[in-house]
Amino acid sequence: MIAFFEALPAALGTTLLVSLSSLVIGAVAAVPLLLGRVSRNRLLSGATRALIEVVRGVPPVVWVFIVFFGVEIGSFRFDPMPAAVLAFSLISAAYIAEVYRGGYLSVKAGQFEAAAALGLSRTRAFADVVAPQLFRVAVPGVVAYAVGLLKDTSIVSIIGVADIVFAASRAMRATGDPILPFLVVAALYLAISLPIGLLGRAVYTALRKKVA
Repeated sequence: MIAFFEALPAALGTTLLVSLSSLVIGAVAAVPLLLGRVSRNRLLSGATRALIEVVRGVPPVVWVFIVFFGVEIGSFRFDPMPAAVLAFSLISAAYIAEVYRGGYLSVKAGQFEAAAALGLSRTRAFADVVAPQLFRVAVPGVVAYAVGLLKDTSIVSIIGVADIVFAASRAMRATGDPILPFLVVAALYLAISLPIGLLGRAVYTALRKKVA
């Protein structure tokens, strides 16, 4: 059991790295997905919607397996960590794009026309007028998704990523005790996810006050 606690700091770092990297990459990649989703071009909008639905409709563990085992070019194949980050970045992009779309739909449509009357192009209107409001409204949804993402990434141990679940599984096999290692893991997930939720609410409140 001593080996388990010695391995925990590195394992926790791996858990946070996978989650945070996937969240950041997904949040950025969600922007072009949003633009495609709300495009006036029906073909582009339909294709983007189909892509998002496919990604969201497949369990995360399947995407992890697809990227890790299925993406092979010649002798190249993803190592466990990059495969996990890529899979969850893809998933995050699809989910966060829908969160962004909810924020987009909450912005009054007349603001585009008002911006056009001021001489702004639709692109400038989106960047300068709509986007700041959109992202402010999206904060609670993104934070809620971040908490879920943290927990979902616990499956990456099945492809050999040495996260905290991987460390707990090794400790269980070595000691025969399944209780203590996974109680520690549960406590760590709570210790991370609860502050994220509180921070998200604080940021959202601060943004609302700033706008008001």
